[in-house]
Amino acid sequence: MFIQTESTPNPATLKFLPGQTVLDMGTADFPNPDAAGKSPLAARIFGVAGVTGVFFGTDFVTVTKAEATAWDHIKPAILGAIMEHYQSGAPVMEGEGGASGGHAEHSGEDAEIVGQIKTLLDTRVRPAVAQDGGDITFHGFDRGVVYLHMKGACAGCPSSTLTLKMGIENLLRHYIPEVLEVRPVNL
Repeated sequence: MFIQTESTPNPATLKFLPGQTVLDMGTADFPNPDAAGKSPLAARIFGVAGVTGVFFGTDFVTVTKAEATAWDHIKPAILGAIMEHYQSGAPVMEGEGGASGGHAEHSGEDAEIVGQIKTLLDTRVRPAVAQDGGDITFHGFDRGVVYLHMKGACAGCPSSTLTLKMGIENLLRHYIPEVLEVRPVNL
């Protein structure tokens, strides 16, 4: 098994490509070791000292490290943990759930606008963000303000505010006049 790595815009996050499916669909975010209970792979990666977050996409694993930890010190151990997991034959996720399509539900008078927002996010934003090892999901819409949740490499990325304001906000405002602003949500 050969696992490739790619840097992300977030210097604290590295993208690992195992060359096989990680999740059949959706994403899974593990912002801390306690959240990794349903994932033997995430739990194994959190076993590496210095790992502070794990995120799964369809074909990648994004790992976030502590600020004081150097990639040179933990990257070999993370590669080993991923390789050991796939060689063990254990599932990436146990039981039902865990992976999600991501978007929060929304109904009411703004349902049509929210549908347009989700469509633009799914077709224009999320594929580009996944290339950088992250995900952005719809969290809410209230009085012209779109609330988005950033996960994986996007969470805590120095350029995330610029991505939200200059990229996503401009895109949504261009196609949907009712959108006035985009704000991040930390869950």
